[in-house]
Amino acid sequence: MGNIFASYVLKGELKASTVKSGIEYMTFLADWYTDNSSKGIGFFQIGGGIAGDFPICVVPMLYQDMERTDTPFWSYFCQISDSTTSYGSYSGAVPNEKITWGKLDINTPKFIIESDATIVAPLIFAYLLGQ
Repeated sequence: MGNIFASYVLKGELKASTVKSGIEYMTFLADWYTDNSSKGIGFFQIGGGIAGDFPICVVPMLYQDMERTDTPFWSYFCQISDSTTSYGSYSGAVPNEKITWGKLDINTPKFIIESDATIVAPLIFAYLLGQ
């Protein structure tokens, strides 16, 4: 998808600024988290790898890089992934590993649902939305 977008930019049919950069998204997320985390915000991750790692890093960025030592940790962490640690996959890294990087606190409730997200996520969303 990125390559297709880049081709349109190169052809002059789209501007690169049409899509926000990762830096723009992180600064937006930092502001949003700062404004909304006083009552607690949980982190619900579908899948694994860098796509999930990017937004969860807002907490250590605010705490360590911005030196905002009053930044609260995520209130809970839940991940749906079919990639288990027994296969040595990064996507299957256990939540306790996130403690060492300052993403979660030792007391943060942590849950892993080892299953296919295309099955489990709709069931969870239907339950949460009361449908």
